[in-house]
Amino acid sequence: MSVDAPGEDPLVFDLGTGLRYFGRQQPQDGSFTGTCLLTHLHWDHTQGLPFFVPILRNGAKLDIYGPTQEDGATVRTAMSRFMAPPHFPVELDKLPGAINFFDVGDHDFFVGGFAVRSRLIPHVGNTLGFRVEWNGLSIAYLSDHQQPYDGSFGATDGAMDLVRGADLVIHDAQYTPEEFEMKSTWGHCTVDYAVWLAATAGAKRLALFHHDPTRHDDDVDALLCAARESGREQGVEVFAASEGLTVELSN
Repeated sequence: MSVDAPGEDPLVFDLGTGLRYFGRQQPQDGSFTGTCLLTHLHWDHTQGLPFFVPILRNGAKLDIYGPTQEDGATVRTAMSRFMAPPHFPVELDKLPGAINFFDVGDHDFFVGGFAVRSRLIPHVGNTLGFRVEWNGLSIAYLSDHQQPYDGSFGATDGAMDLVRGADLVIHDAQYTPEEFEMKSTWGHCTVDYAVWLAATAGAKRLALFHHDPTRHDDDVDALLCAARESGREQGVEVFAASEGLTVELSN
């Protein structure tokens, strides 16, 4: 998932398998420069990096902002643990391009002209949510977000700080209420919770994201139908994120 703005280098959220397809659209001659906002280091958010062709060229540059680990390990150290034998044959430092790591928690910083806000949010292990602002527009990205274990609706100050008044919220929407009862400690939330959070925070649009990998497209459509109706009642436009989807924001 990426953010494209005039005059800015590419900004991507996480390093999952979609990074491979994103890389096909980027320069592959060593001139690539971009930034990743990395929420956490679970496999589904990191395993695309070794297959990102632009960084496999000398001269390319990728800056990665992510959370320090609970054991105190830096993002570089944690990434190096999984990008090394026997897990992977090529070590992180052997990639031809330059990869720079920055450890962040509850911070505000700039990436080019993008104003970025990172906040620790509940998941399993240290996890960040991000808010990106540019030219008066704002995107909040909370890919993996733990709903209160009892299934109630509530959010940390950090999560609300990211979502409040955003033009677009991209949010975890993995479970139905029945599924959540069985997996309440797995670090995710229900579709209803995502709609509630976006509406309560006064966001304009909500992209349902991180669909359960076992869910069929027809099931996603059915959940979306109900979520759209709930969103209309609460004052937020709801749609489902999908492969290849482009969302345009304007003032």
